[in-house]
Amino acid sequence: MKALVIGLGSMGKRRIRCLKALDFAPADIAGFDTRQDRREEAASLHGVATYDDFDKAVAAHKPDALIISVPPDAHHIYMKKAAALRLPFFVEASVVDTDMEEVIALCNQAGIVAAPSSTLYFHPAIQTVAAIIREGKLGKISNILYHSGQYLPDWHTYEHVREYYVSNPATGGGREIVPFELTWLVDVLGFPKRVAGMFRKTIEIEGAEGIDDTYNALLDYGDFMLNLCVDVVSRAATRRMVINGEAKQLRWDWDENAIKIFDPAANAWETIPYSMGKAQEGYNANIGENMYIDEVACFLGAVRGEGPFVNTMERDHQVLKTLFAIEQADRESRFVPIDFAG
Repeated sequence: MKALVIGLGSMGKRRIRCLKALDFAPADIAGFDTRQDRREEAASLHGVATYDDFDKAVAAHKPDALIISVPPDAHHIYMKKAAALRLPFFVEASVVDTDMEEVIALCNQAGIVAAPSSTLYFHPAIQTVAAIIREGKLGKISNILYHSGQYLPDWHTYEHVREYYVSNPATGGGREIVPFELTWLVDVLGFPKRVAGMFRKTIEIEGAEGIDDTYNALLDYGDFMLNLCVDVVSRAATRRMVINGEAKQLRWDWDENAIKIFDPAANAWETIPYSMGKAQEGYNANIGENMYIDEVACFLGAVRGEGPFVNTMERDHQVLKTLFAIEQADRESRFVPIDFAG
């Protein structure tokens, strides 16, 4: 199998590393980017052929699959190209739904694998949390508190915030992470019945003057509630969760590399450790490469017909509609039902 990586920024280079970890030879990987510096870097680091023109890249490399790692507001361009070429594709997490319904229809007509990113699904802690919830080990859930926080300038230490898509209000850092988290949450919990939310800019970050840096949302599931806080102002990168069930309480802080469950009957905590694997140099130690590698492996397995990818374009669109409903709730200061059919 041969793959073409579209976009050779941070995520594009990461996906090349993923392919190489999955035993792709450099000759089986090619990259496309309009920026010369990124093409030269990818070629130097990974020994792959690179191109400055998409059509030339496809004609020369003859890929069996595409990996779309351009900024979110350009995803639709290359998803449409993939459908026209009848090439299966993986696309990074998105935050805009430009032409999404058209893309879904084109992919269905072409009969291709269309795999929207669901990275956190492959996080070992999240897989364990999902299993605990699905098996009912906590009893009936009452409420969930979840905080995902980062500091935006720490994302790319090698370039200024204003130099890439996180400084764009439509694809801003805080806004992007909401669906990134929702993708795994709705896989485990389903979609909420209604939402309330607030989002705004709360502090000054140079280069991010136009973006909202903090999102707070209340997701109403009818018989339980989820409080979600996402921000790009946390000076210490944070993911922590508390789930209160009628039988037990679950706590997860990704700094501890363990999930803890309190059993009141035994008056004791059970600790369930996990390993993240090695992080790429320059990245937070809690962001191991394994979940990205496993995600690409799942996509390639779907291309080979070994089973479906864990996410679908249709569900990804519903996730984005949930984000939009949270924003609408703030603008209108009320609960807003989610219309997935509209």
